[in-house]
Amino acid sequence: MCKRKISKIFIIVLTMIFFNCSGQNNKNSMKDRQPYAAGKFYEADSSALIKDLQKLFSYDVAVIKKQTVLAIISPHASYAYSGKVAASAFKQIDNNKKYDNIFILGPSHQYAFSGASIYSAGDYITPLGKVKVNTKLAKDFIRDNNVFHFYPNAHRYEHSIEVQLPFLQYLMKKDFQIIPIVVGSGSTEDCKRIAKALKPYFNENNLFIISTDFSHYPSYNEAIINDSITANSIMKNSAKELLKILKSNTEKGYKNLVTSLCGRYAVLTLLYITESDPDINITPILYENSGDYIYGDKNRVVGYYSIAFSKNLKKINKMEEFTLTIKDKKDLLQIARKTINEYIRKGRIYKINPSSFSDNIKKHCGAFVTLHKNGRLRGCIGRFIADEPLYKIVQQMAIASSTQDYRFPKVREAEIDDLEIEISVLSPLRKIDSIDEIQLGKHGIYIKKGMASGTFLPQVATETGWNKEEFLGHCSRDKAGIGWDGWRDAEIFIYDAIVFDEKIME
Repeated sequence: MCKRKISKIFIIVLTMIFFNCSGQNNKNSMKDRQPYAAGKFYEADSSALIKDLQKLFSYDVAVIKKQTVLAIISPHASYAYSGKVAASAFKQIDNNKKYDNIFILGPSHQYAFSGASIYSAGDYITPLGKVKVNTKLAKDFIRDNNVFHFYPNAHRYEHSIEVQLPFLQYLMKKDFQIIPIVVGSGSTEDCKRIAKALKPYFNENNLFIISTDFSHYPSYNEAIINDSITANSIMKNSAKELLKILKSNTEKGYKNLVTSLCGRYAVLTLLYITESDPDINITPILYENSGDYIYGDKNRVVGYYSIAFSKNLKKINKMEEFTLTIKDKKDLLQIARKTINEYIRKGRIYKINPSSFSDNIKKHCGAFVTLHKNGRLRGCIGRFIADEPLYKIVQQMAIASSTQDYRFPKVREAEIDDLEIEISVLSPLRKIDSIDEIQLGKHGIYIKKGMASGTFLPQVATETGWNKEEFLGHCSRDKAGIGWDGWRDAEIFIYDAIVFDEKIME
């Protein structure tokens, strides 16, 4: 074989080895995410960092009481400038609580992309040690939602999530795990899709941390005005209002104003989750800007605000505090009956006049409408998460159960008078750690695994006489489609229901 051929073969083999090794290294180059901001935004030495955190948490600040904090907005600048404000946000958290997950959403400062990148290759490291990432759930989000990705470069040099971690490590008394989400410079539609995927986790079992600074580089006094307006728009719990104000701030022409909210897409995502819930309370905690510090330049400042999103504990945990009177139940049943009658017979939606309704049925609650005919199921559809008043949800589910339940043909006009209508008004979902928490006949179950899910109302267990494992097995196999034993490694939620039917009309 001539030398030229040998050289060519050698080059080809060498090239193949180079590209194979290079590809493999790229794939596995990031496991545990190493600290980038240590030594830049906060102390790299653990002892010095702890001393700083002790000082930051020593400042007196009002703490929200008698409510559970579901989310905080915290700044992500150098601890020398924004650490006090960040600590004031973290002081609102119940540090004795064992959270299922702590979701941390921050903006991307170094890497442009649309959607969101979730770190799923390993854990996060800080000078205080390792912070566990729930990589299984992270990978599930990426697999099941095309708005989520894993871009290593979105995390490698990004500080917005990392700077929040030492606060958690110093504060929390129980182990915790995080879902680190870098939100790209995408669009409001991306934010809505991210919010839709995260919304089932927005409850008292999880915590959301939104990492953002406020105005960048106006003068000291203009920053105070600008940041106050921006914060007030967030307090209104409306993504639309925030977008309007951010646009208005830009149009005012403040000198050197680059942005009013660097983490706007992370904040918008939170608002798309919360804005449909009238029971959310939004509380401003502390405001400062970089000009408040000895080395701060008052001609060009960055604003920092801590804000808490909370909810009354009773409204979260006690369905029994929500009651329906006999009149409420009759009003809802009449809505369902008249809606089905009008829709099936005349093809139009019954017009509701809510003027005589109580405040109870104007509240936002999930509901199921179940139809029986001659004692047999004829349709059942409902909604857990309600972004409209209960009476409207009941009307929508009345139409859906009579025309959209895939298991049955649409209700015919001749059947209407033979239908028996039952309504179940639902409490919020609560994730459980053990099936021992399920009380048959009292709790409905909702099983979720990836994109698959299924539910049984509380009365199903009573009507069938199933034991607990049969209740779970049938729901897992027949409703969620994940097999008889699929519930064993799925997420299980329970809920209460107020159940009533047309017998109360007699």
